[in-house]
Amino acid sequence: MKILLIMDPGITVPPKGYGGHERLVEMFAKEYLRLGHEVHLLVTKGSLVEGCTVHDFGNEGFPPQKWDARIAILKAWKFLIFKNHDFDLVHNFGRLAYLLPILNLRIKKIMTYGRIIHGRNISFVNKLPNKNLKFTAPSNWCVSTGNTSGIWKTVYNAIDFDKYDLREGVLKNAPLIFLSRLEKLKGAHEAIQIAKDLGEILIIAGNISMLPDEIAYFHKEIEPMIDGFQIIYLGTLDDAGKNHYLGLAKAMLFPAKTEEAFGMVMVEAMACGTPVITYNHSAMPEVVTNGVTGFIVNTKEQMKEKVSQINAIDRKTCREHARRRFDVKVIAKQYLKL
Repeated sequence: MKILLIMDPGITVPPKGYGGHERLVEMFAKEYLRLGHEVHLLVTKGSLVEGCTVHDFGNEGFPPQKWDARIAILKAWKFLIFKNHDFDLVHNFGRLAYLLPILNLRIKKIMTYGRIIHGRNISFVNKLPNKNLKFTAPSNWCVSTGNTSGIWKTVYNAIDFDKYDLREGVLKNAPLIFLSRLEKLKGAHEAIQIAKDLGEILIIAGNISMLPDEIAYFHKEIEPMIDGFQIIYLGTLDDAGKNHYLGLAKAMLFPAKTEEAFGMVMVEAMACGTPVITYNHSAMPEVVTNGVTGFIVNTKEQMKEKVSQINAIDRKTCREHARRRFDVKVIAKQYLKL
C-alpha cells in the first residue's frame, strides 16, 4: 500500500526539539515502512525520514506566519489534486482543510487529532459529499469533545518502547519525578509541595514557557524552591535523558489541572517501569490503569498517600501492560485496520 502522511509545516520531521505530533508522524512512517508499505511525507522543508519520500510544502519556523500557513493550504490542495491517485491512504495529522479537494474521492482518509477538538469545521466538512473519511483522536474523552458528526474512532497515541529500558528495581531513596512544560496548570508547584511534605527528593524536567505569565510563575513559585538537593531542576531532556531519569524515579507525579487529550510523558514513564500518580479527569484514567501502571486520585492528599504505596506497583508489569496498549507497533496496526 502507498501511504501519504501529512503534518503542518513549521517543524521538521523528526523535530529538532519540541514537536509531539512530528514525533508521531516519524514513528508511524517508520512502522508503516517496516510493515512493507511505501511511505510518502507532505511536511516541512528539511524533513528526512530514511526510506520515505519527502514532499515539502512549507518552511521551518514555529509558529508559522499567518500568510505561510495560508499558502501551505494552497500547496497541499495542489499536491492532492494532482497526486491523490498515487496513494491508497492519506493519513493527515495536520489541518482538516488540507483534505477538502479529495473529500469525495475514493481514496481512504484518516484525520487524526491530538488535542481538544472544536466541532464546527468537522460538522461543515461532513455536510459536504465525502467518502472513506474517518476521524480519530487519542482518547475516548478527546473524541467526545469533537464527535459532532462523521465516523470517529479512538486510537491512542504511541511511543517506541524499544527506546526505553525497564528499570525493575530502584533505590529505597529513589526520587520522584515531574516531567512536563513548566506552566502553572501542569502543576510543578504542587509536585514540589508534595515532595517537601513527604521529605522526598523531586527531579523536575521540562521547558519553561515563554508566555509572560508563565515566566513569572516559574520565577515566583518554582525557581525559589530549587535547591539542587531535594528539589532538582534539569531543564529539558532528550530521549536518552528521559530514559535515564524516568528509570531512576520511584514514581512520576503528574498533578496537571489542564484537560489532557492523552499525556505522552506518562507512557514514557511507564515504559521505564515507573508508575504514574495523576488526577481523575479528562484522558488520565484512560492512560493510567489504576493499581497496575499507577494510581488515579482526586486530591493532593490522596496523591501523597499513594506515594507511600507505590511499591505495590510491579514495575515489570507496569511496562508490559503499557506496551500492549501504547507501543507504536500496536497503534500503527490499529490505524491500518481502519
